[in-house]
Amino acid sequence: MLVEHLSLIKRRKTKKINIDYVQVGGDAPVVVQSMTNTDTRDVKATVAQIKALEKAGCEVIRVALPDKEAVEALPHIKKKIKLPLIADIHFDYRLAIDAMKQGVAGIRINPGNIARDKICQIIKVAKEREIVIRIGVNSGSLQKDLLLEFGGATAEALTESALRNIDFFEHQGFRKIKLSLKSSDVPTMIEAYRAISAKTDYPLHLGVTEAGSLVNAAIKSALGIGTLLYEGIGDTIRVSVTGNPVCEIPVAYGILRALNIRKIGPDIVSCPTCGRCEIDLLSLTDKIEKALAGKKDYLKVALMGCVVNGPGEAADADIGIAGGRGQGILFKKGKAFKKIKEKDFVKVLLEEINFMIKERKKG
Repeated sequence: MLVEHLSLIKRRKTKKINIDYVQVGGDAPVVVQSMTNTDTRDVKATVAQIKALEKAGCEVIRVALPDKEAVEALPHIKKKIKLPLIADIHFDYRLAIDAMKQGVAGIRINPGNIARDKICQIIKVAKEREIVIRIGVNSGSLQKDLLLEFGGATAEALTESALRNIDFFEHQGFRKIKLSLKSSDVPTMIEAYRAISAKTDYPLHLGVTEAGSLVNAAIKSALGIGTLLYEGIGDTIRVSVTGNPVCEIPVAYGILRALNIRKIGPDIVSCPTCGRCEIDLLSLTDKIEKALAGKKDYLKVALMGCVVNGPGEAADADIGIAGGRGQGILFKKGKAFKKIKEKDFVKVLLEEINFMIKERKKG
């Protein structure tokens, strides 16, 4: 059984909603989401990507619906996956209504690009079927009057747009709401979420939109999402990466692990190397990362290039190797366990890691 070690960060109390079997908000753990980049009309490719995302640790998945054909693919996708399915709709309210009738667990709309009377029709169906709606506010589709009033897509403008939409939805008697206030500008995103979290207790979906390729996305997301989570703000997150969305998941869990919010998956730490390093630490790290990719059990693994300082510098690691010339010390909790040859580093370390995981599960 997977045990999560939660942090001492005090999270802001929010309303609880359910996206199928996944709870968001309330006292639930921060949920990791992603979005497919396949053509949703291609059922086979979309299902394959969703399964890859699930294997990586994704907990809720969203798909884009550009047209009616994509909507018609939803039931075929839904019956082949386990993750709660969210439909992402822009402009055409009929796609949102049809998606809900096809049984999605939630929808994401941007009320800034759908007419109010059409939103009322979406809300009516969502109420009947008890489906969650994410109100997605972002800097690219703010109302014109707000852009003029606040001089652009500022944090204040994003917050005011969100508050307007909340008021409108509540007047329709609808409260199964999740909010996002995304911007590609990290300080704007942080300030917008801070402001809205002080004014409402609806659960918040955190993300930096259009964050770029993997390195840039990781940096921006760690700063934006990480800052807010550290302040206790946020109930579900998505790291947006240009390219394969499977790459988003380890970054998301890396942020959660770094803050001790959710300790899922291996936390691999390795030294930057220096003139004392006498082993191929880069190759070792790469092989261990690949071998442990997708594992859900938490374990801190240290890979150090120096026999002298390695164990001491990684004293809080569960297990690790400190390498020397052609050999190294396998250590546990900072204490030397046994000497091994460099050619056996990967084999022995993985054997010991698997043994430790099995022993934990027995206990």
